[in-house]
Amino acid sequence: MSVPSRYLRSAGAHAEIDGDAFNEGAFILSIGGAQQSHVDLADPRNVFYEYLRRIANVLDVFKPEGEPIRILHLGAGALTLARYIQATRPGSRQVAVERERELLAFVLEHLPLPPGTDCELLIEDARDTLEASDAGAFDAVVLDVFSGADGATELATPEVYALLTRAVGPGGVALVNVGDDPPLAFAREQARLLQDTSYDVAALAETGMFTGRRAGNIVLVASQRWDSEWTSALTAAGPHPAAILTGPDYEDFAKLQP
Repeated sequence: MSVPSRYLRSAGAHAEIDGDAFNEGAFILSIGGAQQSHVDLADPRNVFYEYLRRIANVLDVFKPEGEPIRILHLGAGALTLARYIQATRPGSRQVAVERERELLAFVLEHLPLPPGTDCELLIEDARDTLEASDAGAFDAVVLDVFSGADGATELATPEVYALLTRAVGPGGVALVNVGDDPPLAFAREQARLLQDTSYDVAALAETGMFTGRRAGNIVLVASQRWDSEWTSALTAAGPHPAAILTGPDYEDFAKLQP
């Protein structure tokens, strides 16, 4: 069976969508041979990637279960999270932003969104979207563009983080996924930038990530007020082993390393 493929001119690489050999009805989006997204069309509630599952868990706890939300996705990928929100919080209003026009068209051609999904799709830069957004326009904003210090560094600025938290309304959350390699210098820098917004902050990851000796993803979360009940709920939700840093523990992680 042939694998759908499309050349992405701005990325200079081919995107492919292949079936998940272990999960019927699920698919994997790869770019340049590297897996980027996993989509389960048969069950959009099934979020396979660990970091994205942690993001989904935060979105599960910050508002009552099933309540529609307004959410902005900065970095659309294969729209895995948008599908999850439609499945778990029908009636939600979503906006997904992707710079790569060919990628978004390719994904929608082969992995269409579920009927009834209210998701506005924008082809533009994340910063432009944030600058155009009203204060408090969203209940949640997810920034998922960082894959270490070599990618999307134009968004790793105090100004962008201020725009990110400004776009979140009272009781809402801003989430940033950061992929990094040891000693996690880039992830620590992003943790400081989020901390400098003066919002309550938390960091979620597999426990071993916070040793600084592993490569992987850390999810940073900002809210006007972090509810302590979220910590216990998210710790229980996993994926395990799960660690959530707040307060002094977060500050220690965000410090510059010798």
